[in-house]
Amino acid sequence: MQLKDRMIDFCRRLIQIPSISGQEQGVAELIAQEMKALGFDRVWIDKYGSVIGMVQGTGGGKAVLFDGHIDTVPVSDSHQWTKEPFGGELSEGRIYGRGASDMKGAVAAMVYALGAIAQGQERPTGDLYVSGTVQEENFEGVALASILEEVKPEVVIIGEATELRLNIGQRGRGELAVHTYGKSAHSANPQVGINAISKMQPVIKGIEKLKLNSHAVLGQGIGVVTDIISTPYPGSSVVPNHCRITIDRRLLVGETEQRVLAQFEELLDEIKASDPQFSGNVEFVKAEAQCYTGVSIEGLRFFPAWLMDQQGPVVLKAQQAIKEAGLPVVLGTYSFCTNGSQSAGVKGIATLGFGPSRENLAHSVDEYVEVEQLVGALKGYEALARVLSEK
Repeated sequence: MQLKDRMIDFCRRLIQIPSISGQEQGVAELIAQEMKALGFDRVWIDKYGSVIGMVQGTGGGKAVLFDGHIDTVPVSDSHQWTKEPFGGELSEGRIYGRGASDMKGAVAAMVYALGAIAQGQERPTGDLYVSGTVQEENFEGVALASILEEVKPEVVIIGEATELRLNIGQRGRGELAVHTYGKSAHSANPQVGINAISKMQPVIKGIEKLKLNSHAVLGQGIGVVTDIISTPYPGSSVVPNHCRITIDRRLLVGETEQRVLAQFEELLDEIKASDPQFSGNVEFVKAEAQCYTGVSIEGLRFFPAWLMDQQGPVVLKAQQAIKEAGLPVVLGTYSFCTNGSQSAGVKGIATLGFGPSRENLAHSVDEYVEVEQLVGALKGYEALARVLSEK
């Protein structure tokens, strides 16, 4: 069986193992098994359950890490699918199933690209790594952070879908909670209390009027209210004494935690100045979840934006590699958040995105990845590994 056919089969087997966030063990073990069979020099699973494989270089080059998350979102709408969500069906040049596009196809291509190098006659000078990270859907970059500390790459390739373009940046993401506080009372006598929902109304209106910056490459900053809940809930015959909204804030380069918080704190101060009864605060959301290893993963929901210099050496070398692979050279950016928020946004490591499939297929009904895109990714990853690992 040819290498590309084995990769396609591997992709299908990955899809056939459900791996929603926190339940990735089966997929991690399959990847580890495949890496060993392909001749990776070292394979291990870390404390969070991410799987990492290394192909050792001859020495003196740059360490390059290829990263793809192995968790998926759940299938909550299976009745709408025309394909089996975990079937991995190959039909008319497409492989169907949850995670096909986001992003088991890319992981399969990464593993087989480095496997081809491991089995080849000429290895590059730099060490090469593939990481299949867990819990990305909920904690972009948190699981990757510990891998970066361990392998210390000089270049990171994020395999999220780009349609085989080279993505040089992304908007970041912040999740904030605004709280307003009131005074409970019987709803038959609301004037005795202070309604926390009413106090939230000017906050929501203010958020909708916020003038957020735009960026020539990354686009418009965004602030959207995504949910609202009052306490007590349900509120039977009672004026609520607490209300909380969640804000999804899409970030641009240079927007720090402090700057984003200050923007909303200023809004709350303006409301307080005109309403002495107003009481409220804003904070970034903190979250915690348990990994399948039993270890807890936690983090602040602030994932910064990042952007590489189009004329910088890594971008130029990457374009050379893609050209050598026989693929069209097109630069782009992600509209959504990726693990690159950790590697580039937090750590400052040179990071690029390159992967098969289209962004809008992620989390979709009848999710799929095209075989042609997988084969292109296989070629592109091998070329990127060889070119970017050289000093």
